[in-house]
Amino acid sequence: MVEYKGTREAFTQAITELAAENEQVVFVSADSLKAMRATSFAEKYPDRYIEVGIAEQNSVGVSAGLASAGLMPFVGTYAGFLTMRACEQVRTFVAYPHLNVKLVGINGGIFSGEREGVTHQFFEDLAIMRAMPAVTILVPADAHQMYHAVKAAALIDGPVYIRAGNGREHIVYEADTPFEVGKVRVLKKYGNDVALFANGFILNRAVEAARILNESNIRVTLVDVPTLKPLDESGIQAILADCKSAVTVEDHSVIGGLADAISMVSTKCCPVFMERVGLQDVFPSSGGPEEVLDCYGISIQDIVNAVKSVYKMKRGIQE
Repeated sequence: MVEYKGTREAFTQAITELAAENEQVVFVSADSLKAMRATSFAEKYPDRYIEVGIAEQNSVGVSAGLASAGLMPFVGTYAGFLTMRACEQVRTFVAYPHLNVKLVGINGGIFSGEREGVTHQFFEDLAIMRAMPAVTILVPADAHQMYHAVKAAALIDGPVYIRAGNGREHIVYEADTPFEVGKVRVLKKYGNDVALFANGFILNRAVEAARILNESNIRVTLVDVPTLKPLDESGIQAILADCKSAVTVEDHSVIGGLADAISMVSTKCCPVFMERVGLQDVFPSSGGPEEVLDCYGISIQDIVNAVKSVYKMKRGIQE
């Protein structure tokens, strides 16, 4: 089994393999080569490594130019610098002309922890990219899924945003589990008391919460939503119709991310009781990744409590 230290190393392994197969693959860095753990790529393919310095807007503009010339640029740096500092460039020069640029944002979520502090914790990136037309959004759960997500992104004709982590992600999937773009994945179906939706590097907490709930006779359907856009509306609708209640779990603001995506499907097709576990419209403090999640209401116990709450509401209606 291939083992990676984290999602950044998995990214580099995947893009290096892609470059060996496709000479159009290039990597664009905004003084982020070391942050992306991509030094080995630059050493192996120096003519396909482009360094623009601390200039994220320029990195996106350069990538747009490369893509317009038929190349497949992967541009990687901190998630917030790509989605906020270079937001206009992504929108106007990549998304609008539908260019084949792959954006990889590291330190997604508050699980990024204390290494660079609050300025490098990014909990708005998915909401920003979700509002942008024509961009595919991939949120892999661990390093193994990151590897496969990068490979999958290369097969998509058009802009893709992939959320990467801080290097301390928990492994959830076996190394050979494929990443299927545009589909939800039911990880565990204990029962249909509550649908428990999660994605990204917090998925391991949802897995543990589902196990605890099962021991207390609340049987959830645990669902990974690795593609935030395009959303698997039919798959989500079927799960909501079966469970008739839902909890969402995300390392992101509850505004604009997974919670809003699931709520949109519910409102459109299958209204259910819902609870949203995530960052509740506040700026978080810095700290150890596990401790910060616990502090801001995204602990395993918080997930358990949210499920119990919606299950109680569901049973109240049924009774």
